[in-house]
This record gives sequence, C-alpha cells and structure tokens, in this order.
Amino acid sequence: MNAHPQSQQIIGEAPVFLEMLEHVSRAAPLSKPVLVVGERGTGKELIASRLHFLSERWEQRVVKVNCAALTESILESELFGHEAGAFTGAATTHVGHFERADNGTLILDELATISLRMQEKILRAIEYGEIQRVGGSETLRVDVRIVGSTNADLQKLAAEGKFRKDLLDRLAFDVVNVPPLRERVEDIMPLAHAFAINMASELKWSYFPGFSSRASSALLRNKWPGNVRELKNSIERTVYRASDPEKPITKLSLDPFDTPYRVESAEPGRESMSRNRATPLLPADLKQRLLDTEKELLTAALEKSRFNQRIAADMLNLSYHQFRGKLRKFAIRSKPERNQTA
Repeated sequence: MNAHPQSQQIIGEAPVFLEMLEHVSRAAPLSKPVLVVGERGTGKELIASRLHFLSERWEQRVVKVNCAALTESILESELFGHEAGAFTGAATTHVGHFERADNGTLILDELATISLRMQEKILRAIEYGEIQRVGGSETLRVDVRIVGSTNADLQKLAAEGKFRKDLLDRLAFDVVNVPPLRERVEDIMPLAHAFAINMASELKWSYFPGFSSRASSALLRNKWPGNVRELKNSIERTVYRASDPEKPITKLSLDPFDTPYRVESAEPGRESMSRNRATPLLPADLKQRLLDTEKELLTAALEKSRFNQRIAADMLNLSYHQFRGKLRKFAIRSKPERNQTA
C-alpha cells in the first residue's frame, strides 16, 4: 500500500508556494505527463507524489526511480524488465517499473541524466503505451502516467542535443516550477519550527522551547542555497547540539564544517586581494553615511519580506514597533507601489 502524502507534511503559506500548489491541484486529475522543475532541496519529490495522490490513480501504485543512481543497462532493465536469459545473471524474468506502475504513476527523478537511447524507449512507451522487456519479443501494453523531476535546464539540454526535443515536448504537457526557499521568506520560520519540533520529539524532549529573536533573525537573513533540505538539516543539527533543552535556541549550527581549526587551502593572490580591498572614500559625513545605510537595510528587508513588516523587523533583529518607528523616521513606503497596467 502506498503512503498517503499527508504522512509527509507540506508546509507553506507564501503566495508563490500556494500558487504552485494550486497549479498542482489543477494538473493532478489529468493522466498527462508533467514535469516538476526546481532547484535541489526544494521538495520536488513531495510535489511529484502529490500529483499522484490527488489524481484518480491515487489508489494505484506510484513507483519512484532515481535515474541518476543507475547505469544505462541497469536502468533499462529496471524500467522495462527483462526475460530470463536476456543477459549473464538473468536467471529469472524480471518485471520492470513500467509494468509495476500499470494504471498508476511512474516518477522519474533526475530525468536529465537519462541517456539518449533510453530517452527514445521512454518516448515510445509514452506515445504508444507499449514496452518490451530486455531480451523479449512480446509487446506489452501499459497505462502509466509519467511525472519527471529535474533541477536541470531541459530546454538548454535539448538545444545542445543532450536531451530529445520530442521527448521534452511529450513530457512538458505541463510544467510545475517549485519555488526556491529564498522566494518563500514567510515559510522559513514555520518550516524551522516544524523541523525543530520533530527533532525535539526524536530526542525525547518534553517540548521545544523555540528560537531566540536573534536566532530567528539569522534564519530569515540566510540565503539557503540548499533550500528546504538545507534548512531541515541545519535545524535538526542545531536542536541536537543545543546545550539546554529548556531554553530557547540562541546559537545556530548552519555549517557542519565550521571550526576554528579548519585548514584553509592556499589561494594565489588571496592576501593581495584582501590588502587591495576597496576602502571608503574619505573625508566623509559619518552620520549621513550611517543614516543612508540604515535606510537601505530597512528598504531591503521590506522588499525581501514582500512588505511583511513583522518578518522584515525580525530580519533586522528589531521589534515590530521599533521597525515601524524607523519607517516613519525615514518616510519609507510600507506597501509596494502598484504597477501601472495598460
């Protein structure tokens, strides 16, 4: 029996994330192929599963294949199966993933790593609903919905001849783009609390005491290039390293390699670069320079938080009322200007 997607909670309230989930809800009922595209760590596998469980195939099998983890010959055997004696070591008939996923969904992860020859076989399976096992001559009919996921630019690969354009056309009936975490600032703290509570439970803590305002601000300021996966790892590591389970988290463990004893590799010109770093022009009006910097930070925080003032205040380690006071001080617009539309 397949695990229901609710067992893997999808957390998010940012407008771009909710818009993406609405897109998934519209695409899910169809039996057409769908591509799920996004940066590493954004949760593409959860979205791919959601497409299955919100479809009419939800009671049928969903089969997931990590294409990058298999060589071409093994992937061929795993996807299409093989007959006994098809190659050395093939003692019995092997049912492939296309057959296993019949009437269900086949999720092809790391789609861009598949060879051109295998892409051709997959294209035939999608176009005609027909496959042949390796070493077999019988044509088998299958009804499988394909969901592909990748963090690669398939259009660029197709233009370079590294991915079949006809396969891309068939797979891209619809494309779901999973937004990176930096575009979902409103979701950072809810996600962080969820991951922290789960880790605290695993450590047998009676409760999770929360994050200090400084720690929350640091989480909001971080760029999270590894997205939700990086956030999850960082939060779990932070909670497990916490010295007192009854006090709010004040110190984050964002980098597991961070140490004062780290050996730095020698980089040519590194010292000269630091010596030649640009210095501010003097003389200067220090008060005005500080005021300009303060205004720039306030404006940047507003823009990054999409004008959510409480989140922007947390980014600058200010209280909400302190932040509001500074907006008034600099006469900074607290709402985005409306775009002029024709």
